[in-house]
Amino acid sequence: MAKYLVIVESPAKVKTIKKFLGKNYEVAASQGHVRDLPKSQLGIDVEHDFEPKYITIRGKGELLAKLRKSAKKADKIFLATDPDREGEAISWHLKTALHTDEEKMHRITFNEITKNAVKTSLKDARDIDMNLVDAQQARRTLDRLVGYQISPVLWAKVKRGLSAGRVQSVALRLIGDREDEINAFIPEEYWSLEAVFKIPGEKKPLTAKFYGLKNEKIAVHNKKEMDEILKKLEGVSYRVDEIKKGERVKKAPLPFTTSTLQQEAAKTLNFSTQKTMRLAQQLYEGVDIKGAGTVALISYLRTDSTRISEEAKASAKAYIAQTYGEDYTAEGKKGPEKGKKIQDAHEAIRPTDIARTPASIKESLARDQYRLYQLIWKRFTASQMRDARYETTSVKIAGGDYYFTVSASKIIFEGFLSVYSQDEDKKSGILLAKGLDEDTDLTVQELVPEQHFTQPPAHYTEASLVRALEELGIGRPSTYAPTITTLISRHYVAKEKKNLYITELGEVVNKIMLQAFPLIMDVHFTATMEEQLDKVEEGEVEWKEIVRDFYPGLKLAVDAAQEELEQVKIEDEVTDVICELCGRNMVVKYGPHGRFLACPGFPECRNTKPYYEKIGVPCPLCGKEVVLKKTKKGRKYYGCEDNPDCTFMSWQKPSKEKCPQCGGYLLEKGSKLVCADETCGFVKVKEKEESGTE
Repeated sequence: MAKYLVIVESPAKVKTIKKFLGKNYEVAASQGHVRDLPKSQLGIDVEHDFEPKYITIRGKGELLAKLRKSAKKADKIFLATDPDREGEAISWHLKTALHTDEEKMHRITFNEITKNAVKTSLKDARDIDMNLVDAQQARRTLDRLVGYQISPVLWAKVKRGLSAGRVQSVALRLIGDREDEINAFIPEEYWSLEAVFKIPGEKKPLTAKFYGLKNEKIAVHNKKEMDEILKKLEGVSYRVDEIKKGERVKKAPLPFTTSTLQQEAAKTLNFSTQKTMRLAQQLYEGVDIKGAGTVALISYLRTDSTRISEEAKASAKAYIAQTYGEDYTAEGKKGPEKGKKIQDAHEAIRPTDIARTPASIKESLARDQYRLYQLIWKRFTASQMRDARYETTSVKIAGGDYYFTVSASKIIFEGFLSVYSQDEDKKSGILLAKGLDEDTDLTVQELVPEQHFTQPPAHYTEASLVRALEELGIGRPSTYAPTITTLISRHYVAKEKKNLYITELGEVVNKIMLQAFPLIMDVHFTATMEEQLDKVEEGEVEWKEIVRDFYPGLKLAVDAAQEELEQVKIEDEVTDVICELCGRNMVVKYGPHGRFLACPGFPECRNTKPYYEKIGVPCPLCGKEVVLKKTKKGRKYYGCEDNPDCTFMSWQKPSKEKCPQCGGYLLEKGSKLVCADETCGFVKVKEKEESGTE
């Protein structure tokens, strides 16, 4: 009998796949990559057309020896690594590293680990797709050149151990730019007006919002404008001018891609991108289900396609018809138009068997596995169901020259909402009184004016950063989670209550990168590079061509940076703070969390303490010095040196100047000074000499 060897990436898959294959099949795991570029050197021969130098990864020698032994005995070898660029590259490296007859090696891929998918893949075995391998080689080479050429510049200018990355640096820039936008944001005042009406014969009052004139919406900017409107409304009579009924359709959602899964899991389950990917990997590779053994529960988790196989569609249609009724099955659902960035070889993320409901396997799953599987199952099932339909009612109420509006909606057909609904879907609006008709006279019980201020853009969260990276075309499904994880682990970014903030260290790195490597930090350049990598995958561009075009500019920038960049003076800056243990003047050092004070007598004296930079501004509450501080996670803020006795604290830098209108303190926001009290609203342009100071 013939002997076959199937090599997968993960040991967790071995168990799952073994069940589907006969005794003649041995299943083994490569445990990820077996060869890679060396860590101790660049590993790219720039003198000889950027030839990569691959070596066996340390610690993989014994594993490779076992695989070679099994490969020698096998009549056929099936390389079954993941169905993406990375997986294709791992198979290519295995083909080289196994030192066996290449004729008996075949590449197989499956989008889900099910019996049918695995058996079909064996029949459809093919050669390794070198376009996919080359796309991965190009990415790896570019990332290595950027990382290994730029990181030493950061070491020389800031501190050892820092790193720069092609995608990571642009993501850091996005977070830094958003922080600048927030800091420079000046709130603008606006007002809203609600009217509470009594409807004849009804107990429950009706609340409507001020609209403006009949055919023109009016924005109310300040109290003066609001007072004028209220004056004109004094003593007027109110009546229902118009009632319009209509129908609104809420479309069923598309099934998850990697990006949308990460965003939704963050929003509804409060999972980090890293946690979402870890759990999804477990569900994809297989979980031990009571009575069924190891079962793979979802399809491949790294995808930017929303395509669904015909087999999965048919299975979903049958399940939905049986469970919810024929009326709930979708009619020829259309996905989004295929964009140039979508790698449509994959399907969307979906359950491998829609009949395996979350409730039926809940006992076999860990709590978070269950919650993520339930989210994926519900989203996929909803995507194959009919749209929800609402009956809408909008009412216009006239009072003198002005109009108030109120809208309501009620669900007339639940469709997909019977499976997958979010908070906003559950709010069916205000139920309007049945006795409300056109020309009904109303009595106003109360007019409620309210002052508001516009809000700055929100800080990025992991979910919104993933969405921004995807929309800008930066990175790919496999890169989102590691990019964010790296920024946080390097202490360039701090995460507090879901929000991402650039740290002091992140600001320094971002500033140097923008100054010395503007091209690397350019969002459009990075997105274009991703498109070029896609062209390599499609066989349109030779991979070394991209590297040849990219490298000369990088080399010039690195050489210039080494010579011209002014060294950031942050190490061993002597202060007037005396070490209470040995009497020396303490110095400023730079650690992973930013600056701190240390005794220069190290290692004899190991005294350290937080470093608070004085900004030359007296505290608005007690008159002592305001200092620059950091939260535990590294986010900057301004506080009184006398804390905790004095409670002054501000996220924005306070100014020495007092507000001429209310006597409060002013905040620096970009080129302007703004009163800290929003209700005061005082704004002025900073004087030139002041705007030059940091």
